Amino acid sequence: MNDPGQDVEVDVSRVHVRLIRPSERAKWDRLMRTHHYLGLTALVGRSLRYVAEADPPSGRQGGQWLALVGWASAALKCAPRDAWIGWAKALQWQRIGLIANNARFLILPGVRVKNLASRILSQNLARLSADWGAVHGQGLVLAETFIDPARFAGTCYRAANWIDLGPTRGFAKSNATYVAHGAPKRIWVYPLHRKARLILSQPSPHRDLPRQEMKTMTLTDADAAALFARLGSLEDPRARRGLRHSQRSLIAIILCAVISGAQGPTAIGEWVKRLPPTMLRRLRCRRTADGRYEPPSEPTIRRLLQTLDIAALEENLGDWLHTRGAEDEPVALDGKTLRGSQDGDGGRARQLVAALGHTSGMVLNQVEIASKASEQQAVKPLLDPLPLAGRVVTADALHTQRETAQYLVEEKGAHYLFTVKDNQPTLKADIEGLHLEAFPP
Repeated sequence: MNDPGQDVEVDVSRVHVRLIRPSERAKWDRLMRTHHYLGLTALVGRSLRYVAEADPPSGRQGGQWLALVGWASAALKCAPRDAWIGWAKALQWQRIGLIANNARFLILPGVRVKNLASRILSQNLARLSADWGAVHGQGLVLAETFIDPARFAGTCYRAANWIDLGPTRGFAKSNATYVAHGAPKRIWVYPLHRKARLILSQPSPHRDLPRQEMKTMTLTDADAAALFARLGSLEDPRARRGLRHSQRSLIAIILCAVISGAQGPTAIGEWVKRLPPTMLRRLRCRRTADGRYEPPSEPTIRRLLQTLDIAALEENLGDWLHTRGAEDEPVALDGKTLRGSQDGDGGRARQLVAALGHTSGMVLNQVEIASKASEQQAVKPLLDPLPLAGRVVTADALHTQRETAQYLVEEKGAHYLFTVKDNQPTLKADIEGLHLEAFPP
C-alpha cells in the first residue's frame, strides 16, 4: 500500500475494488489532490471513496493501490440527462437521491495494466448501489459522470457499457445561480437497475423503487403508556361495526414505523409484521383466542391513513415525535407554497412553514402562514411547542433577523445557523472583515 512510484504491471484478473477504510481517507485524498487534473477540495453531498488494488503476493498484507474512484451526489440539473429520464420537475426533486455522480476517477501514475479502467468501473458498478444503501440508507438506480472532451474520449466508459447522452450546455452552479463557463462536458449514464428510467420518471412510486432502510425500534412500557395517553383524546371516525383493531393501536404503529424509516402503508405493514410479541403487546395489538398478538394488515393501515385528522394528530404528538429522534438533531426551518391552492379569485396560494429534523427528515411541526403575514411571523408559533434547548436551528437568509436570533437564544435556549446574503449588507460586510478563510472553522 505504498504511494505510486515505479511502474506497476499486474494481471488484470488480480485487480479488485473495495471501499477505503477510515484510516485510509487521508492517503486517498492526498493522492487524488496530487495526481488528478481537477485536484480535490471535497466530494459534494453524500459520497463514497473506493480504491482498486492488486491482490498481494502470498503471505503479504495489503495490495498495491492502482486506482482511486470517488462518488458524490448527482448534479441537480443536467438537461440531456433530465430529457433522457423524462421526469417532471417535482419528481426530479424527490428522486435525485437515486442517482450518484462519478466525480473522480484516477489511475495512479506508473500503473500499466491492460483493460484496467473498464474492469474497475464494472466491478465498482456491481457493488455501488448496495454500498450506497448500507452507508446512506437508500440504494441507487442510475450512475452519471461528466467527461471533458478536450481531454478524454470516454473510452473506458464506453467499454463498460455506459451511455453517452451528448454535450451539456456548459454552465456551472455558482451560489443560487448558474454561470456559463464555456467548456461543455459530455454526460454519460449507466443504469444500475434495468428499469431505472421508469423508476425515476413515473409519477407513482415504482414497486422496485429502493426504499429507505427500516430500523428496529424499542418502545418501553413507560414510552407506550405516554404515547397512548396522548392518543386518547383523538376521535375515531370509523364505523364501530366490524372493527378489529383500535385506532390508538393503529396510530401508534404508524408513528413508530415512520420513525423507523417506513414510507407508506406497504412499508408500515412490512415493519409491523417483523415486530416481536413484546412490541406488539406494548403497541396494544389485537389479541387472538390462542393468546397471540395479531398485527394489522396493510389495507387496514391504508384505510386509517385516509381518514385521519392529520392536523389534530400533529397538535397532540408533535413534541412526542421530537423526543423520539436524536436529542441533539439539528432542526431546519423550511417554507413551502402549496401548488393549486389559490382561491377562485386568483389570490395567494396557501403557504406553510415547517420544522424538520436534519438527519431524520421528520416534520416536527408545521403551521400555515396567515393571509398578509410573513414567514418570519410564523417562527414563534411553529417552534414554541418544540423542546430546542441545546439544539441548532438552521434557516435561510429570509430568517436572518435579530428578533428570530434573540427568540431562539433567550426563550428557547437554542443555537442558530443562519445564511447571510445581500439582504443584510452590513452584517455581510462585518463577516467578510473577519477573513474566516484564514483559519479553520
